[in-house]
Amino acid sequence: MDNSLEYYLQQGLIKDSDDKSIAEKMLQGKRISEAEGLHLYEKTEPGILAVLANHVRQKLNDSNVYYIRNIHLEPTNICVYNCRFCSFSRKKDEPGSWIYSNHEIEKIVADIDDTVNEIHITAGTHPDASLAEYEEIIKLVRKKKPNIHIKAFSAAELYFVFKKEQISYAEGLRTLINAGLNSIPGGGAEIFDDEVRKKICPEKVPSSEWIEIHKAAHREGIFSNATMLYGHVEQYSHRIDHMGRLRCLQDETHGLNAFIPLKFKNRNNAMSDLQETTLLEDLKNYAVARIFLDNIIHLKAYWPMLGKKQSQLALAFGVDDFDGTIDNSTDIYISAGVEETDNALSVGALEQMIRQAGLIPVERYSDYSEVKR
Repeated sequence: MDNSLEYYLQQGLIKDSDDKSIAEKMLQGKRISEAEGLHLYEKTEPGILAVLANHVRQKLNDSNVYYIRNIHLEPTNICVYNCRFCSFSRKKDEPGSWIYSNHEIEKIVADIDDTVNEIHITAGTHPDASLAEYEEIIKLVRKKKPNIHIKAFSAAELYFVFKKEQISYAEGLRTLINAGLNSIPGGGAEIFDDEVRKKICPEKVPSSEWIEIHKAAHREGIFSNATMLYGHVEQYSHRIDHMGRLRCLQDETHGLNAFIPLKFKNRNNAMSDLQETTLLEDLKNYAVARIFLDNIIHLKAYWPMLGKKQSQLALAFGVDDFDGTIDNSTDIYISAGVEETDNALSVGALEQMIRQAGLIPVERYSDYSEVKR
């Protein structure tokens, strides 16, 4: 059966009049509105969402699904923030807290396989963190691995340090770029709505400043990613508002590489009374994100968060990025009680999962250019 959007429209398989209007708009290359995005969340059936989302994925990325050989480095779990959804962070001297010395970081980096193309550095925002410390970590990595792409320090970490040292975002970022920083990750965005932030992360970087830090990074010539934490106290309207702000940011700077929905996990945190979203809700969220964010080229299923098999299912709902090998280098979602504690995938396993979904695996660099081996 032809699963194209054109076929579904021609055969009258899209019954709902609003769904049909959205589909016709998409075929004409027009952007859907926030009201239409909300309709997709509230009314559109999962099968139709998949057809709409895969139309966008195919248009932007053909049948390619990207992955990268990567590693995470989490220098500390000590954090100044008190995010209610977080299972990873600890306070100073609290049982289970830790911070790596530069010597320990150097050893971790030295042991990274030379085939690894990217190191992702993010952690708790330590109360004693400084720009000089962040600069030193980047220099240390760059010295040990001259060719690796360094994606480091979320807007939450950067905001704390820049504000503490009373320097502009541009000045602070230039210092880190000169040390060897290549891009910044998308963490700390959570949900942009101020009322929701007051409930889940009141002390964290304000949403407006998260956006300004990413704008500054793009102006300084480096790209970034964007995330959204979903499945807690937010409503669909908050998700659409969040993605709407990202869409505006991308219209202005064109510096966002990928969008990464992150699922709230309810173990070992102050919001453990909340139920987690179902897999069907997760897949719906990927599909709406793919349809709505027409100007962010890549949509990533972060499999250490969602699970390997679940992430494979997400490939049928618009996802084109399967993250990477990771090699058991992150504890953030393990702390939150994910069912799979083996946070590693071989290249062979990644490629097999992508092919099983009827798509084409493409090994990438951090800028999504293809690795030729």
